[in-house]
Amino acid sequence: MTTLGPDAAKLGSSLRGTFGGDVLLPGSPGYDEARVVFNGAIDRHPGAIAQCTSPDDVALALEAARDAELEVSVRCGGHGVSGKALTDGGLTIDLRRMNDVTVDADARTVRVGGGATIGDMDNATAPYGLATTGGRASTTGIGGFTLGGGSGWLERRFGLACDNLLAVDMVTADGTALRASADSHPDLFWALHGGGGNFGVATSFTFRLHELPAFSVALLMWPAEYGPDVLRTYRDFCDTAPDAVGGGFLYLVGPPEEFVPEHLVGRLVAAALVTYTGPEAECRDVAGPFLGLAPEGAMIAEVPYPAFQCMLDDPPGMRNYWSAEYLTSFPDEAVDIFCARSPEMIIPSASLHVFFPQGGALARDNGRFPLPWREAPYAVHPFGMWEDPADDTRGVQWAHDVCADMRPWATGSVYLNFIGDEGHTRVVDGFGPDNYRRLAEIKAEYDPGNVFHLNQNIRPA
Repeated sequence: MTTLGPDAAKLGSSLRGTFGGDVLLPGSPGYDEARVVFNGAIDRHPGAIAQCTSPDDVALALEAARDAELEVSVRCGGHGVSGKALTDGGLTIDLRRMNDVTVDADARTVRVGGGATIGDMDNATAPYGLATTGGRASTTGIGGFTLGGGSGWLERRFGLACDNLLAVDMVTADGTALRASADSHPDLFWALHGGGGNFGVATSFTFRLHELPAFSVALLMWPAEYGPDVLRTYRDFCDTAPDAVGGGFLYLVGPPEEFVPEHLVGRLVAAALVTYTGPEAECRDVAGPFLGLAPEGAMIAEVPYPAFQCMLDDPPGMRNYWSAEYLTSFPDEAVDIFCARSPEMIIPSASLHVFFPQGGALARDNGRFPLPWREAPYAVHPFGMWEDPADDTRGVQWAHDVCADMRPWATGSVYLNFIGDEGHTRVVDGFGPDNYRRLAEIKAEYDPGNVFHLNQNIRPA
C-alpha cells in the first residue's frame, strides 16, 4: 500500500454517508488538533482522520482505505514515541471516541473501549476499591499500552496489563469482527500479549481486576552526587522487596514542589521512588533503607491510585526520544557507569534517567507469552523530553550512549513500548527468534498484506 492514495478527499466523501463518526480532512476544523500526538517532534499530515465511534465505523474505515489504496495507521492515546499513530497522506483510524469503561465489581472485571486512556480506566475502577496494572501516566492509551505488554507501577503485585487480559474485541484487516480469548482464537490471543497492533484494530478490552484498598508512595531526593550510593541501596532493596513494592530510581531535574528544598529546584537530583499497594505506615517501614540515607527532600503519603497516576503525567508537546535495556545483573561497575551518564541529560528539561526493578509477579508469569524481557531483574530507561529542536541530536545521543553503556549486562530483549524505531532486528530481539516466528505465522493468518505495519512491525511469514 502507498502513503499517497489517489484521492483522500474522495475517501472522506465516501465515508460520510454511512460513517457514524467524523472524517477530518486537511484544512477542515479540528484537523490540526486531531493530528497532534504526545511527541512534539512528530509533524505528520494524514490524508484523512476517521474519528470512529463503533466497530462498524472501524470496518468502514478499513474498507474505504483499502478501496482508495491508502496506508492505515491506528491511534488510541498517541503516546508512542515514534509517532506511528499517524500516517503521512494515508488514513488514520482515531479510536479516542470509543472510550467507554464498564466495571463489573461482582465479577471483578472491567470492559474498556479501545480509545480509552489509563486515566479513564483507573477512575472507573477506583470507587470499587479495584484496579489492574496501568501505565505510568494517566494519558497513555489503553490500546497500544496493553497490546505491547503493559508495564506499570502495579506489575510486581498484579503482573503486566496483558497478564490480566481476559478478552479483546477487534476488527481485522478484511473488516471481520471477532473476539480473542483463551477459548476463542487462542493463537491470536497469545499474540496480543505483547505483539502490538499488528493483527487488527482492538475496539475493546476486558481485564481482570484486583482489590486495591490503599496505595502509598514515597518520593525521596538527594543532590545528584549521592546517586551511586542511593542506587546501590535501591538495587539491593529490590532484590528482597515484597511484591507490594514498585517504583524506581531516577535522576531528574528538581521540580518546584513544596517538599523539594529550594537548593534542589532546577538542579539535577537523584531520587528514589517507592510505590506500595498498602497504607502509608507500611510504606514508611518499607522505605526505611532510604530514610536512613537522610534525603534532603521527601514526600510520603497515601494517595488515591488514579491521583498518583496523574501526578506523573508527562508534559505533552515536548520533543521525545526514549530507549531501554533489560539487564541480567547490575554490579557496582554498572551502577557507576549509569550514574556517570546522568549529567549528559538535557538540563533543565523533563528528561528522566531511570532504573526500574522487575521481579515479583512480573517474573513468575514468564514463559506464557512472547515477552522474554520480563525475566530480567532490572531495566534502565533513558527517557528524553526537551523543548528546543536544537537539542535533538544531544538528547538522542544521550539515550544511545546509556544503552550502549549497559550492553555488557543486557539480555538483548526489550519492552518495545519503551523504544522508538530501532530497526527490525530490535523487534525480533524484543520477542526472541522462536516467539517471533510464531507471531509472524499468526500475522500471516490475520493480516497477510501487512496493512497494520505502522507499529513495531511483525512481517507476515
